[in-house]
Amino acid sequence: MNSELQTAAYIAASVLFILSLAGLRDQESAKRGVWFGIVGMAIAIAATLADSRVPISAVLVAVLAVGAIIGIVVARRVQMTAMPQLVAALHSFVGLAAVFIGANSALLGGQFDSVAERVIHEVEIFLGVFIGAITFTGSVVAWGKLAGRVSGSPLLLPARHLWNLLLAVACFVLLLLFIGHAGLWTLWLMTALAFVLGAHLVLAIGGADMPVVVSMLNSYSGWAAAATGFLLGNELLIVTGALVGSSGAILSYIMCRAMNRKFLSVILGGFGSTQAVATAIEGEQVAVEVGEVASVLASASSVIFVPGYGMAVARAQSAVSDLTEKLRAQGKEVRFAIHPVAGRMPGHMNVLLAEAKVPYDLVCEMDEINPDFPDTDAVLVIGSNDTVNPAAQEDPNSPIAGMPVIEAWKAGQVFVLKRGQGRGYSGIENPLFFRDNVRMFYGDAKDSLDALLKALA
Repeated sequence: MNSELQTAAYIAASVLFILSLAGLRDQESAKRGVWFGIVGMAIAIAATLADSRVPISAVLVAVLAVGAIIGIVVARRVQMTAMPQLVAALHSFVGLAAVFIGANSALLGGQFDSVAERVIHEVEIFLGVFIGAITFTGSVVAWGKLAGRVSGSPLLLPARHLWNLLLAVACFVLLLLFIGHAGLWTLWLMTALAFVLGAHLVLAIGGADMPVVVSMLNSYSGWAAAATGFLLGNELLIVTGALVGSSGAILSYIMCRAMNRKFLSVILGGFGSTQAVATAIEGEQVAVEVGEVASVLASASSVIFVPGYGMAVARAQSAVSDLTEKLRAQGKEVRFAIHPVAGRMPGHMNVLLAEAKVPYDLVCEMDEINPDFPDTDAVLVIGSNDTVNPAAQEDPNSPIAGMPVIEAWKAGQVFVLKRGQGRGYSGIENPLFFRDNVRMFYGDAKDSLDALLKALA
């Protein structure tokens, strides 16, 4: 393939990637957006393999085939509850690839027409490896936290921010030594320090804030890819990396606003920690049986579902969809309130509801639906904790004080579906569960909803 044709293919792939991102802006166009991305990636791979500089060998074909098979098997077998940790794991692959490519370029060396060209090339190597190393270990730790292999509690080392600063300064000094021809040891040492920095940044973040971490690591992986693109002189990799990096950064910023977090503190790590102590809660949680829930729903004219990670764990989205159809068939208004950080990754609840064939027009964002709760007869909170916690608005000492939340407690009657009286993933007590208009519907969410469906028959 000549260079002009390859450039045209890369431009077409870039346009398709942009259309893919645009398509993911809402549920109606998301499927089309995914197909744009698939076609764009297929064009990109084909154009790269057709490059005369890429030697086609049995090893390359075998590697591509093995990778494709692994990807298909993993995608088919992964449960929706495990999707966040899969995304984190895939981010780690991008980071590790950037490390390997940078290391390979450093070992091969090269011929340069000027000192400036050499310095630029070495800076590209260094930055690609640095960002890639941070992305790799940070993503591995995020995977561990999401999969339950690593504690969700933040690791709060003494003077942790100072240690992060010292590691960053040390890496900068090693950059100066690297471009000053001190030796490849500077690159290897920086890689080791970046591995430690990436792990420490994410270890210092609390489990409740992992949705933002996933988005942040997505941004890091994009910038690692862009740096690698500069290193290889690959325009498509630069464009794709920039798209992923910028979109991930924007999403992280939006999610930080939704959680009342500062974007800079996300980048620095440890933003999930707090020294605030919530006010003690008086009262008790009142349990309810399926008959009372069915009676309230039968007489209600408007119902709002508030799904959370518990719905994903119980795989209750299909039961929720069936209940929605039954209630709508009875002439009731049914909608869904989605918090920006519900679940374990951005859009987690939206994907689950779409999978269960819940109509898109029933799914509302938090800001859109919050004003309607005072006029709502019944709310079913399914496995959600922090996103419906009134302490965020009412208790300045709460660890989540100031965080925008779904105002479910303003409805006439609220039923909370939970397995037990635990505090949820974040470990924060929720005063909503003790309110006079709130009843606890204990049990597995899917079993409870199936029982509710039978009671409403």
